[in-house]
Amino acid sequence: MSDLKSKRWIIAKGFMFLGIAAAAAALVLAESPSARTAALLALLVWAACRFYYFMFYVLERYVDPSLRYAGIVALLRAMLARK
Repeated sequence: MSDLKSKRWIIAKGFMFLGIAAAAAALVLAESPSARTAALLALLVWAACRFYYFMFYVLERYVDPSLRYAGIVALLRAMLARK
C-alpha cells in the first residue's frame, strides 16, 4: 500500500477518526450516562493525545532525532532491533 499523499484525503481521514471517536464516546456515555464516565472519557482522550504527541514528536525532537518511524509497530520494531 502506498502512502496517502492527497491533502483532501488526509483531512477526510482525520475527520473520519474524529467521527469514530465521537461515536464511541457517545455509545459509552449512552451505556453508562454519568458525570464520572464523562470525566473518565475526557481523561482517557487527553492522556492518549499526550502519549501520541510524546511518541511522534517529543522522542524525535528532544530524545533522538534519528527516531523516525511510521507508527507504533515500527517504533517497537526499531526499539527491539537496537537491543
